Amino acid sequence: MAVKIRLSRHGAKKRPFYRVVVADERMPRDGRYIEQVGTYNPLTHPHAIKLDIEAIDAWIGKGAQMSDTVSHLVEIVKSGNEPAPEKKPKKSKKQIEKEKAAQLEAEEAAAAAAAEAEAKAAAEAETPAEGEAAPEASGDTAEKSE
Repeated sequence: MAVKIRLSRHGAKKRPFYRVVVADERMPRDGRYIEQVGTYNPLTHPHAIKLDIEAIDAWIGKGAQMSDTVSHLVEIVKSGNEPAPEKKPKKSKKQIEKEKAAQLEAEEAAAAAAAEAEAKAAAEAETPAEGEAAPEASGDTAEKSE
């Protein structure tokens, strides 16, 4: 009897949950198994991986073969690393256009605010200069009148 350590799929449609089981290779994927040695939930972030490493090593010592996926999960658990990050979902053309438009609006608003600030600073710089010139002019007129 050839024994495999593999995943058995459970959960609802489009909501997978896996049990890591030791089963006869002739049995169906979700059928009868000899022993459950762990679980794997790919829907959580980070993925929930719970394995009984001692039991898996014992079964490997008895001649059981691991599937590629289970061997990858065992490597992750033994190394203590998190699973590889998932790919970012691709954005639709409409979503990309919306983001570009929002970015352009933000840039235009920032440019307008900067221009307004520069104009305000320039106006403030001119106003004190005129204020200083006004007393001198009034002083000159006062001297001339005397």
